[in-house]
Amino acid sequence: MAIIVQKFGGTSVANAEQIRRTAQRIIDRMKAGFQVCVVAPARPHQIEELLRDARELNPNPPKRELDQLLSTAEQQTVSLLAMALEAMGHKAISFTGSQIHMLTDGVYSNAQIKSVGSGFIRRELNEGRIVIVAGYQGVDEHGNITSLGRGGSDTSAVALAAALKAQECEIFSDVDGVYTADPTIFQKAALLDEISYDEMIEMASVGTGVLHSRSVAIGKRYNVRIRIRNTTNDNPGTIITHEVPQMEGILVSGATIQKDMAKIGLAGIPNVPGTAAKIFARLAEAKVVIDDIIQTEVSHEKANLSFMVHKSDLAAAKKVATELKTELGFDNLFVREDIALVSAIGVGMRSQYGVAQKMFGALAEAKVNIDSITTSEIRISCAVGRQDVERALEAVCLAFELDRPARQRTKAASK
Repeated sequence: MAIIVQKFGGTSVANAEQIRRTAQRIIDRMKAGFQVCVVAPARPHQIEELLRDARELNPNPPKRELDQLLSTAEQQTVSLLAMALEAMGHKAISFTGSQIHMLTDGVYSNAQIKSVGSGFIRRELNEGRIVIVAGYQGVDEHGNITSLGRGGSDTSAVALAAALKAQECEIFSDVDGVYTADPTIFQKAALLDEISYDEMIEMASVGTGVLHSRSVAIGKRYNVRIRIRNTTNDNPGTIITHEVPQMEGILVSGATIQKDMAKIGLAGIPNVPGTAAKIFARLAEAKVVIDDIIQTEVSHEKANLSFMVHKSDLAAAKKVATELKTELGFDNLFVREDIALVSAIGVGMRSQYGVAQKMFGALAEAKVNIDSITTSEIRISCAVGRQDVERALEAVCLAFELDRPARQRTKAASK
């Protein structure tokens, strides 16, 4: 019998009524002929309450103890959901991350999954039980509870689907799927029927909050078919899968923005081997996450280097850059805090020309000035003023017809 892994969001288990509704959706999947493994998160208020209690006692609680504490929130949810399913006439059993041997490294609050034990789950599924697993958590080789960080429950679900060789991993949220752009900003955004792993990874890394890039990367590596669906309806949602030929007929599949960004520039750094290595080693030591990097040679002796960071990392990045100015003796340090990114993503960029021209032309027509440009094989990102970024997004969306379903854009591109 085929296995389906379902992952639900916090609002789906917020109270007893929501838990019963979620349980019914799980039962419906089981009645359709599937063995069902469910990943459930903490209820929305629980994490906030636990963090408040922890910080009242210790303003800077040890990360190990914080992971230990927060893991109890998911344990409550999975037990309650299992109880609800039993009350509705279906056998169910709950497990924590450690009980199913979700083995991780020892990085508290942001652990990486090393392996997943599927034996316990398969045994229970084969005995006719619905299995409920606590998301967001694992255990290291010494038995310490760890948490998986941002997007951890999604990552747990996809990793479980890979280990169980599930037919599909369904990720439920409060949206109908993946849109061509954020519909709260570009209201004409179209719902995508499908999107490639690579496109979804790029979109997640530059602003789309539907799914974390870590979970998509696992899906791609282990060929897990992922479906994004709405908890409140039966719409088919969006499938994330391997690239198929018709995807190349679409220049751009989606556009995103990132508002909470800042840019740091180092002018006149020594143009010698090892300079960049020293700069980014120091930033890594300060745990600063770096986004787009641009370096240009000014002369044989000097170069200019700039990079983007999230606003949350700006203070740490500025401190490191100020220290390096003294140590390296570069000419000038500048910081721009009113910066944002607008990005266009699509596998069609690999095989078709004119994407950059169309994007830059749309921004020019919208009177949006471009600060800097970075690219990957399937993405073009432009740094613009934060006050212009929503206008920039609309211009890019209209230029690439992101207000139309993909099948219509494919036909238009082939004419």
